[in-house]
Amino acid sequence: MKKVIIVINGRGGCGKDTLCDIAAKYYPVKNVSSITPIKELATQAGWKGEKDAKSRKMLADLKQLFTEYNDLCNNYILSEADSFLESDHKIMFVHIREGAEIAKFVNSAKDKCLCKTLLISRKTDDYSNEALGNSADDCVNDFSYDWTYENKADSLEALEKDFMAFFKGAVESL
Repeated sequence: MKKVIIVINGRGGCGKDTLCDIAAKYYPVKNVSSITPIKELATQAGWKGEKDAKSRKMLADLKQLFTEYNDLCNNYILSEADSFLESDHKIMFVHIREGAEIAKFVNSAKDKCLCKTLLISRKTDDYSNEALGNSADDCVNDFSYDWTYENKADSLEALEKDFMAFFKGAVESL
């Protein structure tokens, strides 16, 4: 199997991390997020890890500032991609929310490795259709993804079976 970088995206609560954990049961996976350096800065400034609308907006705004200032997040995930290429991992999931940032990363990384994009959707009762007031969450559907997976399972066991049927078909056809 070829190494592949998969940019994974979807609104909060759709199951991205759960699906990455499921894939890691079957493949050597590296899982990184473009927001990691921003979360580290926000923690130093007093953020406690909340995932509410106010915190999500603050993180999105801070990420935008650092994107304009020094492209911190893209440089971070490109460095992680270089590390991935030197490792035994076969799949690297990269969490990026903003369409322009997805395109920038894919364009930067595609000469190094095969890159694909994956949108995860899920209908939930929390805020799957509610605007959260930040472009990172509210605009995830404004990008043309290579693959889309709808998380509609009613149990983790069913989710694993359904997702792995989808994922194996997608990844092993590359």
